[in-house]
Amino acid sequence: MKSLFIINDPPYGTERCYNALRLAGALLKRGAGEQVTVFLMADAVIAAKAAQKTPEGYYNVERMLKRVLAGKGQVLLCGTCMDARGMAEAEVMAGARRSSMDELAAATADADKVLVF
Repeated sequence: MKSLFIINDPPYGTERCYNALRLAGALLKRGAGEQVTVFLMADAVIAAKAAQKTPEGYYNVERMLKRVLAGKGQVLLCGTCMDARGMAEAEVMAGARRSSMDELAAATADADKVLVF
């Protein structure tokens, strides 16, 4: 099954990003038939910022996104949202990449399930 996660909220401050990535990870654990794409929009693009340092015992969304990538998932960032926040491609974690509305539209049309957080 192809699942598309569209995340809008910031990585910290609310738990929507955290919970979306928990579910994405759980789907990937189900087996080889699961395909997960995470599309980060609005303040969520900051979730893919490299070298995040969180307090001991606190969740780290960069590590959670790395688990999605390790499970052969995709992590895409809205390019317009990156620009609006002054986020350069050099700041993005390895494996994640800048994307576009056209690519989001294609991923939406191709997905069996679309989940918006």
